[in-house]
Amino acid sequence: MIEVRSFVCNPYQENTYLLFDETKECVIIDPGMYTGAEQNAVLNFIKEKQLKPVLLLNTHCHIDHVLGNKFVHDTFGLLPQFHQGELPVLTAVPAYAPQMGIRYDVSPMPQTFLEESGSITFGHSTLELIFAPGHSPAHLCFYSKADAFLIGGDVLFYGSIGRTDLPGGNFDTLMKSIKEKLLALPDDCVVYPGHGGETSIGFERVNNYYLR
Repeated sequence: MIEVRSFVCNPYQENTYLLFDETKECVIIDPGMYTGAEQNAVLNFIKEKQLKPVLLLNTHCHIDHVLGNKFVHDTFGLLPQFHQGELPVLTAVPAYAPQMGIRYDVSPMPQTFLEESGSITFGHSTLELIFAPGHSPAHLCFYSKADAFLIGGDVLFYGSIGRTDLPGGNFDTLMKSIKEKLLALPDDCVVYPGHGGETSIGFERVNNYYLR
């Protein structure tokens, strides 16, 4: 069984996720740690639980989801993995970070890219890849069928959807991703979004203004 722990990080209040199972192998998803306190909160949890980070994953590469990539690499030797279509998004960050008043430690580049479908494994656990562009050009979500949850990034939120006014965003593409990919998941699937509190596919299917 996969356990999920979230940490709210950086000025954008982004959710950084740690996933781990009984083997103690751990996946770090969208590390947004910005301050020393945020870095220490994640490190202390990893030490307390005696976890072994084995994968660094990004749902997408907007600045708030990659601020901690270099820290994770420097601390655990992990390179980020994401879909290759997000490379232009990542390489654009150093140019606009100063304009937004954000200190950015440049993320290392991947050696391995994730595909639009398939799965990744850690410990005794499997995460399925769901390609869900629209908020960003090549956004991925990570789905645990066995434990009925989705790490959804910035695709679907409690009562809302991801913004589409950033470079590479497209409203129609995002809606297609949600309706064809996410709403195909079971109603009891818990959605852990990139910002804000968790929700479920069933709740959003009935209550989300954008999906009615």
